[in-house]
Amino acid sequence: MDETLRQLGGLLLGSVPTIILMALIYFLYTVVVHKPLSRVLEERRSKTEGAVEKSRADIAAAEARTAEYEQSLREARAAIFRAQEARRKAALDARASVMNELRTKAQAEVRAAKLNIEKDREAAQVGLQGEAQSLATEIMQRVLEPAGAERG
Repeated sequence: MDETLRQLGGLLLGSVPTIILMALIYFLYTVVVHKPLSRVLEERRSKTEGAVEKSRADIAAAEARTAEYEQSLREARAAIFRAQEARRKAALDARASVMNELRTKAQAEVRAAKLNIEKDREAAQVGLQGEAQSLATEIMQRVLEPAGAERG
């Protein structure tokens, strides 16, 4: 057993430089490769997440501007509609005013025409009565005239 322990001690002693070399390689790997790589990966992750967060913030800002634009557009459309309604109402009021004025003038013209017709009728009636009187007188004269005067 002594021999085995001695051989094991010799192997262990022979493996010490390998263990030291492995520990040194591990330390160098950690310092030279792993930590910088982890730092770069963390930085990349933070930049990526930062870019994603910035994108989300930009999207939110764009959505807010879009909502403001849509609100402004709705307000502009409402203002245009109100202006159109006001112009339409003004046009209808002007039309109604013109129609009332024309109706008043037409009624005045109709009254004047009726008065003229009534005057013409009265003048014609007076004229016809006078003519009827003269015709009646003439007819009576001819009827009452001696029969010989007619032939003569």
